[in-house]
Amino acid sequence: MACLLEAPLRISVLSEVTASSRHYVDRLFDPDPQKVLLGVIDMKNAVIGNNKQKANLIVLGAVPRLLYLLQQDSSGAELRTECAVVLGSLAMGTENNVKSLVDCHIIPALLQGLLSQDLKFIEACLRCLRTVFISTVTPVQLLYTDAAVIPHLMSLLSRSRRTQEYICQIFSHCCKTPDHQTILYNHGAIQNIAHLLISFSYKVQMQALKCFSVLAYENPQVSMTLVNVLVDGELLSQVFVRMMQRDKPIEMQLTAAKCLTYMCRAGAIRTDDNCIVLKTLPCLVRMCSKERLLEERVDGAETLAYLIEPDVELQRIASITDHLIAMLADYFKYPSSVSAITDIKRLDHDLKHAHELRQAAFKLYASLGANDEDIRKKIIETENMMDRIVSGLSESSIKVRLAAVRCLHSLSRSVQQLRTSFQDHAVWKPLMKLLQNAPEEVLVMASSTLCNLLLEFSPSKEPILESGAIDLLCSLTQSESPALRVNGIWALMNMAFQAEQKIKMDILRALSTEQLFRLLSDPDVNVLMKTLGLLRNLLSTRPHINQIMSSHGKQIMQAVTLILEGEHNIEVKEQTLCILANIADGTTAKDLIMINDDILQKIKYYMGHSNVKLQLAATFCISNLIWNEEDGSQERQDRLREMGFVDILHKLTQSADPSLCDRAKTAMQQYLA
Repeated sequence: MACLLEAPLRISVLSEVTASSRHYVDRLFDPDPQKVLLGVIDMKNAVIGNNKQKANLIVLGAVPRLLYLLQQDSSGAELRTECAVVLGSLAMGTENNVKSLVDCHIIPALLQGLLSQDLKFIEACLRCLRTVFISTVTPVQLLYTDAAVIPHLMSLLSRSRRTQEYICQIFSHCCKTPDHQTILYNHGAIQNIAHLLISFSYKVQMQALKCFSVLAYENPQVSMTLVNVLVDGELLSQVFVRMMQRDKPIEMQLTAAKCLTYMCRAGAIRTDDNCIVLKTLPCLVRMCSKERLLEERVDGAETLAYLIEPDVELQRIASITDHLIAMLADYFKYPSSVSAITDIKRLDHDLKHAHELRQAAFKLYASLGANDEDIRKKIIETENMMDRIVSGLSESSIKVRLAAVRCLHSLSRSVQQLRTSFQDHAVWKPLMKLLQNAPEEVLVMASSTLCNLLLEFSPSKEPILESGAIDLLCSLTQSESPALRVNGIWALMNMAFQAEQKIKMDILRALSTEQLFRLLSDPDVNVLMKTLGLLRNLLSTRPHINQIMSSHGKQIMQAVTLILEGEHNIEVKEQTLCILANIADGTTAKDLIMINDDILQKIKYYMGHSNVKLQLAATFCISNLIWNEEDGSQERQDRLREMGFVDILHKLTQSADPSLCDRAKTAMQQYLA
């Protein structure tokens, strides 16, 4: 019987709760406008800081009525303003609240309200719009649906400090794509917002600054424009530099540093400019210190990683600024047992977000170690670094796993570390595990790292092979993603380099000739180049060349013909001619070239080509075919003489290019011997 009573009990409790809220909604329907106004004001006071009350009023249908009243001119300015205030308060509740408001079409209603002449009402509508758009559940596209909205918002910027603050905040939250940046740029965002950076209101300054950071991000057009903007006679970049001074609030320093970082990465400011080297970089390093709040340390490290990523000189400067490499090690110890955090709420927040610190540290280590061997050594010698990377590869957070594998990839560019630290910590094991099942972004980075671990001097190569890597890599070559196909074939190419015959045959068997030839006609030129590289590595050393050509010769010769006939770049054709030169070095394999008139004519054509690289590779083919010390060399020499090759070789001995001249002379000597 108890089970049967449970549902009615729940319903009665809910009805009591909603009943206590119903009178607020009922008053919205009173025929007396004054009573409606008082009812809305009472509702405003009841919902402040009370999420339960907010949810009840939404369930009871308060939102459609408030929106109706807000849109009626007959409601009067005060009532319409109070309605906007209550709706804004409801939007400050849970995500579900915001979703309910959006579903009731609050955004078009509020945007319509901005056409009013009453400033208080406009400000209330903007404040509510700001609160709705800040939420992650609101589709930002709703701001751009009506083309008249953005220019109207620009025109409202001059009305008051509040309109400036709210509109800039709306822009910075709703500018998510290059298209959004272009729309705001084309409607004069830069000119309209620049002067707000020197507003007397800190809130306005901050929102304007945030606007510029989202407008400049990965956008050369905006960044190039910003460089030349003057604010009260001062260059905008200098305004940003002033905002990074130590006496300014941290939020301002950090956002100004982001603006300059994004302008630099977009090519508008040189990496050796003083405002980057002496101001932005040191400011971002300061943000990484343990005195800063967790989110400041995360933001600082991630922005610094982005700033220095492509520039080796900035990487070197950052690595010796304020002991940054050691400072980042603290990101993994947070919060420590003797943490200085006395605020329990703060501690709880930080414990939930500590993984973000680890992610940021891995990202920054990856950027720091991207090019310089000494920096990589310092990173790896940081306490427990390899252990931290290994555990990062299996963390539950996908972002941490991606950052850890990015860091590993950066460090795997070091020959020294591949031979030592990588082997000592068997990093290939978690890497192989990661490759079994991960999102594409992680797979791309993990397979890139695996390419480096398969280089011939890497001790990890053997155990990786034994753990079934060939099948795994062959499956990557069938991926929809060009980046994964490139990495799969690249790793196989590295694996085949100077490998024993068994490994080469295993690769061919697992890949299948069908897939190999599919890759040779891949639309992505990088895939094609790496496949040719694999073929070239498979066809090296005579016994291997002879065996592979005896089993796959016909298909390989077809593929070579197709590529030499096709519309391919010089590098592709050169690599293909080098494969032919390898085939010509085989004892039985070279017959496949000699019986193929079409191929011989192509070699002849490329010997007379205008590009020296192609001439060299083609001459190398002929040199291997006519080499004296091999069986049948006389017959081959005679045949090629009849076809006019000797005349071409003679011409090439006069070449202005010394390498080509030497190669042609070496070949000619075979005829004279």
